[in-house]
Amino acid sequence: MATQSSYDESSFRVLKGLEPVRERPGMYTRTDSPAHIIQEVIDNAADEALGGFAKRIDVALHLDGSITIADDGRGIPVGEHPDEKIPVVVLAFTRLHAGGKFNKKSGNSAYAFSGGLHGVGVAVTNALSLRVAVEVRREGTIWGVEFSGGGEVVSALMNLGTCGRQSGTRVRVWPDAKYFDTPKVPLHELERLLRSKAVLLPGVQVTLNIDQPDGSVQTKTWTYPQGLAGYLNESAATDPVAPLYAAEKYADADHADFAPGEGASWALGWYAEGVNSESYVNLIPTVAGGTHESGLRAGVFEAVKAFIEQRALLPRGVKLQQDDVCSRMAFVLSARILDPQFQGQVKEKLNSREAVKLVSSMVRDPLDFWLNQNVDAGKAIAELSIKQALTRQKNSQKVEKRKQSGVAVLPGKLSDCESTDLAENELFLVEGDSAGGSAKMARNKETQAILPLRGKVLNSWEIEAGRLFANAEIHDIAVALGIDPHTSEQSASLDLSGLRYGKLIIMSDADVDGAHIQTLLLTLFYRHFPALITRGHIYIAQPPLYRVDVPASGKKRPARRLYALDEGELFAIKDRLIKEGISETAIEVGRFKGLGEMNPDQLRETAMAPATRRVLPITDSTDASDVINKLFNLLMGKGEASGRRAWMELNGHLVEADL
Repeated sequence: MATQSSYDESSFRVLKGLEPVRERPGMYTRTDSPAHIIQEVIDNAADEALGGFAKRIDVALHLDGSITIADDGRGIPVGEHPDEKIPVVVLAFTRLHAGGKFNKKSGNSAYAFSGGLHGVGVAVTNALSLRVAVEVRREGTIWGVEFSGGGEVVSALMNLGTCGRQSGTRVRVWPDAKYFDTPKVPLHELERLLRSKAVLLPGVQVTLNIDQPDGSVQTKTWTYPQGLAGYLNESAATDPVAPLYAAEKYADADHADFAPGEGASWALGWYAEGVNSESYVNLIPTVAGGTHESGLRAGVFEAVKAFIEQRALLPRGVKLQQDDVCSRMAFVLSARILDPQFQGQVKEKLNSREAVKLVSSMVRDPLDFWLNQNVDAGKAIAELSIKQALTRQKNSQKVEKRKQSGVAVLPGKLSDCESTDLAENELFLVEGDSAGGSAKMARNKETQAILPLRGKVLNSWEIEAGRLFANAEIHDIAVALGIDPHTSEQSASLDLSGLRYGKLIIMSDADVDGAHIQTLLLTLFYRHFPALITRGHIYIAQPPLYRVDVPASGKKRPARRLYALDEGELFAIKDRLIKEGISETAIEVGRFKGLGEMNPDQLRETAMAPATRRVLPITDSTDASDVINKLFNLLMGKGEASGRRAWMELNGHLVEADL
């Protein structure tokens, strides 16, 4: 019999079917409310409308807490799957990584553009629901199937009658309250989602019916005849400084870089006061932004900058930056991308690197043409942008004068940035001189500073603050930052006005030594500079371990270069490429042994450019401070060797080390 600490064959458990979702729901969806599992069903209806197959999306909230989503699309196929030998509609609701959105080969794709390729959408909805009832109208017949108890089929697919020429899918969901903080979908969030679908799907009627206790039904219907511009105008509380600009552009069959239909539609407005912006990818709301938003800002900046330079509007000595042009810009962006890659299953942020170039190239030329056709509007936008630049430079000069009284001399190996704007500036602590050299060539000199570290930083867990500066590396880090060591008790009221960088990013190799350097630096900041952690200034770069070179595949896809953070992500990328029809033997995989092996372009794209990099924010929790302190003491304390040994013997089998 296995004891609690034993590790043998009986220690392994295999989760089958939808069990992984029910065991770890937070890996697949939001658990604050059922909003996201309902959104997955709505997104399927919206994908039908996006493909031109549906004209209505109807959502109903019932008094028993269930939600019904119906569309008049093609209806989910009900025939037997050729390989799995079960009805496709059952497969969609009971099997992870199964759906009609994987196959992107020409002529074989059910969806040219869809919200994502994870293939776990309505299967997750089913797994986390008490009951799901599905009705499909297809090819003159009404079919019904029902699921219960976390995904089990309780009523087999059956013929319910005829429907003439009607078609579509109706899904009723009873979310299981035990998986969510609250069992109800927030009404304001649902209305916002449905309203956005109406904006992004011209000609599609979106309706919400809410059952009332007295038996009546409250109905809300959304239509936006002016599309994105009308939506943006409704969202703004004030008038823009220039007329709103709305347009769209998509790649044609002869486009050299992108597949036919890829592109974006957008509405832009500049306001004296800030206005909220929204973005979408294949109708999926990306509330955390992503690379498509970065591409929009880049394209807008280039067009406005060109307009200003052509007319010599910029005062002498003023250097225009992207934030000067875009900080007062509100937008609604709807991007169409053939193969979108999101950050997590919740799809709140787009990670696809090619989206930067796609949206930027689609926006720049049409906006440039519009500015030159509407000169008065262009000048108003230019005037607002220049005003922002002048304000920024004035504030920077004030900060610079205050710093001139300081006596500390910056480290000689620090490659400092030109800007003095705390919100923009970033300091990269880079492992080794080799990687430091590549980082210097890869950086944006305006806002990014590089400080190479030689070897491993001193373990400072038990070092007194007065002795810290005896170590040259710690001395250089502290002087570069512009603040002194302090205690956790002092951090709440500490004045950080001398801080020179808004973000401090630890960038080390993706190996054991790199992880050790990260731990030593985090020990330093947690012990002696805790205010940097509690106020959100510390980040860890996540450079990739693998490079994947993908050959061109006809006119639809040019040659691509993808990056994988680890083996799991590498497997997912290869699996996705194979499903696209690319031969596994044609996929070339390279492994980076360290940051020094990356050329500056690769390092910039994967670890340094804000639009395409991945960085992990380091945060602190006051509720867990005792646990954190005990763990740091166990791992870094000099007198804890026996405790560390016991801890490693107990937990060593959980480590996945790249030796």
